[in-house]
Amino acid sequence: MKFSIITLFPDMFTSPFAYSIIKRAVEKNQIHIDIVNLRDFSTDAYKSVDDRPYGGGAGMILRVDIIDKALKSIKKGHTILLDPGGTPYKQSMAKQLATTYDHIILLCGHYEGIDERVRSLVDQEISIGDYVLTGGEIPTLVVVDSVTRLLTGVLSKPEATVHESFTEALLEYPQYTRPASYKDQTVPEILLSGDHKKIAAWQKAQAIKKTKHTRPDLL
Repeated sequence: MKFSIITLFPDMFTSPFAYSIIKRAVEKNQIHIDIVNLRDFSTDAYKSVDDRPYGGGAGMILRVDIIDKALKSIKKGHTILLDPGGTPYKQSMAKQLATTYDHIILLCGHYEGIDERVRSLVDQEISIGDYVLTGGEIPTLVVVDSVTRLLTGVLSKPEATVHESFTEALLEYPQYTRPASYKDQTVPEILLSGDHKKIAAWQKAQAIKKTKHTRPDLL
């Protein structure tokens, strides 16, 4: 899988991609990450990529011509704009991206917004939540991380993604490890029984209970 990221702030990705699963996936050539600096496509000495909005308004708007040049410099792939007005990002979407495409281009918006005509240049718009961030860099990190861990061979134990939250429209069941007792809280006896059938039934029931309490909208 290749990720091409168009951003005004390339250094924001240096540290997050230097650790854990993403780092190992890069080292094993399971993914390739290409960071594209949007300012490289500016046409003036100030490397400006935005301008004042027609009709007035606060803030500055990213220019469509600059973004178009950046997109054309990249080999064709599935292009995603990270934008608060996009489709809410879900686990099912991460799975679709991981299994459908081998090259994903992620466009990070910034400032007050983008020229509306940019939307005609992308294949998909994604939002990671109903709130506004200063730019699309953090949402891009979310997409890269969530997609990468679903790629074949990235996780040493592939079954780890099977029973996670949102995989079956349920939150994940409670999990415990040693010590078996800590500050008057003990691990449920069923988990110590060794009866895998009963354990599986308990886990399913607990997942439903937790989802009803925390995220009833998923049911």
